[in-house]
Amino acid sequence: MSGAPPAGVPSVLAPAGTEAATLGELSVVLLVGAAVIFVLTMALLAWSLRRRPKAAVATGWWIVGGGIALPVLVLSGLLLYGTVLTAALERPPADPPLVVSVTGRMWWWEVRYRLPGSEREVVLANELRLPVGRSAHIALASADVIHSFWVPELGGKRDLTPGRLNHLVVTPSQAGTFRGQCAEFCGLQHAKMALHVVALPPEDFERWLAQQAQPASAPEADASPQASRGRLAFVEQGCAACHTVRGTFEGARRGPDLTHVASRIGLGAGALPNTPGAARRWLHGVQEIKPGARMPSYAHLDAATLDALAAYLEQLR
Repeated sequence: MSGAPPAGVPSVLAPAGTEAATLGELSVVLLVGAAVIFVLTMALLAWSLRRRPKAAVATGWWIVGGGIALPVLVLSGLLLYGTVLTAALERPPADPPLVVSVTGRMWWWEVRYRLPGSEREVVLANELRLPVGRSAHIALASADVIHSFWVPELGGKRDLTPGRLNHLVVTPSQAGTFRGQCAEFCGLQHAKMALHVVALPPEDFERWLAQQAQPASAPEADASPQASRGRLAFVEQGCAACHTVRGTFEGARRGPDLTHVASRIGLGAGALPNTPGAARRWLHGVQEIKPGARMPSYAHLDAATLDALAAYLEQLR
């Protein structure tokens, strides 16, 4: 298994991408500028309270200078600075970007890659992997209600609105794993709708994408009898009606694609870290872990069947 998600709080002040660095610089300048103006204003207020009223002409000069001229100059300067600084964010990348589509669903993320030179797609859930140093054009859509895509270390926030296609360009500048979150309230489990973005060196990304494009291999009965029983239980319990496992169970679209689910960081859009035993815990208590999720709990199954199903899912690498 991949282990637990990274610790730490996502922050726009720790950029790990080209676009995020630009937005981070703008944020710092605006914060510092606002703090300086606030301090000066409070200092002038304190000074004025300690002096007796002056002539109307002097008061007028303070009003014109401090109340009109200064705000116009400062705000115009910040507007010009922000416009010039962020202009690069609107320009298309110099090299052909990686194109990925991300669809928000209640309450998980569907991620699709189009394989170069073919019509085939790689589909996974709740995890987005990108190459370091290459721009990624992320097409954003919603399948139900308004969601919002936000990975603080990699760029700005973009809403996903039903019936509309939005986009965001991100260029990771360093390898690492970054937690994203739906940033628009979308229902009961909005808080448990995480997306992990993994930035990889280009060669590692290409190997990963090639591996993800492969269909799932069926467990060998002799080598893994429990996983083989779990594969049969997957059919008997109707799991294939909602979940695709490429090469074995095709065509279902209601739930996440499970072809390589054991290689992902988490389960249930970040509800559980994908550690040994997590698959069984998820199956047993979906509605306790993530109430309202569009998947029932399978606590009614006997222990042997639950163990077999978990064994099958854990070998889908």
